[in-house]
Amino acid sequence: MKSTRKHIVILATVAVAGSLLSFTAPMANAADKDGVTSSRSFPKVNQTKKDLLAESTSVSVESSSKWSLGTMSVPKTKSTAEQAAEQAAQERAEAAAAAAAEAAEQSAAASRSETRSESTSTASASATATTVSASSSAVVSYANQFVGISPYVYGGTSPTTGWDCSGFTQYVFAHFGISLPRTSGAQASVGTAVASLADAQPGDLIANSTHVGIYAGGGMVVNALKPSVGTAYSSVATSFTGGYSIRRVL
Repeated sequence: MKSTRKHIVILATVAVAGSLLSFTAPMANAADKDGVTSSRSFPKVNQTKKDLLAESTSVSVESSSKWSLGTMSVPKTKSTAEQAAEQAAQERAEAAAAAAAEAAEQSAAASRSETRSESTSTASASATATTVSASSSAVVSYANQFVGISPYVYGGTSPTTGWDCSGFTQYVFAHFGISLPRTSGAQASVGTAVASLADAQPGDLIANSTHVGIYAGGGMVVNALKPSVGTAYSSVATSFTGGYSIRRVL
């Protein structure tokens, strides 16, 4: 009896299992073909995005949209080396411009100096020629500027460092283009002799073997007399204790 019941239960179980298998298998096949649908499931979506890159870079804008497209400008940051190179180049350019400006200014200054020098030389030559041709008294006027200023120095020929009597007369007459010998004795024989002091004119030389001066008129001479006096005026009698010669060289 128990054995019969056991067989009945087994057969029932097998029957139920078979019925379940026959019901679920078609459902699986149908799902593979058309998808499983129910009132609570979502419809199957088979659309596939084919070009994801194109979609991600799209910049289209609807005509009714208030948004506008712009270009993003990102400034390039220069390296320290590039900035230093640009700074050095700028400094070199500025230095070159400054050097060029300085050279131009020096050239202009040199040109102005040369022009002034030429003008001064021309004016000096003109003044000298005018003075020489004016009168012999111009010699006295020129010699007068050294009185009380230029010292007496034996053997000297300079108005600044000093001169002796013949160095003084030689310097003054050289200013007027007249070359005189270096010593007073030699100067006593140049030019044309003047008979007496009464016939002497300003600018004449009065000389002997030991001294020479320039006659200034009124019995006076301008001369480099001695160290204690320097260049000064003195009387003919004081400057020449012995004989002398009067010579006209103009």
